[in-house]
Amino acid sequence: MMILIAGPYRSGTNNDPMRIKKNMDRLETMALPIFRKGHVPMIGEWVANPLIELAGSKEVGDAIFTAIQYPAAHRLLTKCDAILRIEGASKGADEDVRIAKELGLKVYYDLNEIPNAK
Repeated sequence: MMILIAGPYRSGTNNDPMRIKKNMDRLETMALPIFRKGHVPMIGEWVANPLIELAGSKEVGDAIFTAIQYPAAHRLLTKCDAILRIEGASKGADEDVRIAKELGLKVYYDLNEIPNAK
């Protein structure tokens, strides 16, 4: 399965780059265990952030950032088989879960819920 990892990225950071990095690190710590279970981990920011930079965004939350950040994750969801929602308040991640459910994707809330690939 391709599994989108969703959780806080900007939430609770006041756009502080160090806090955002800490949130990104939390998202990324889920990737290797998912890979080791035989799946393909995906994080929306892995796609969105380079595009945001290429498009000329000057700061987190500006118009360019906003036009790319969430749409990238939502497009990715149409290619995913499941989503892992990690802990922490996040309107964006909650919206990802809502869309995933609408698409009929599996929604996991813990790494241990994800089965090993066959």
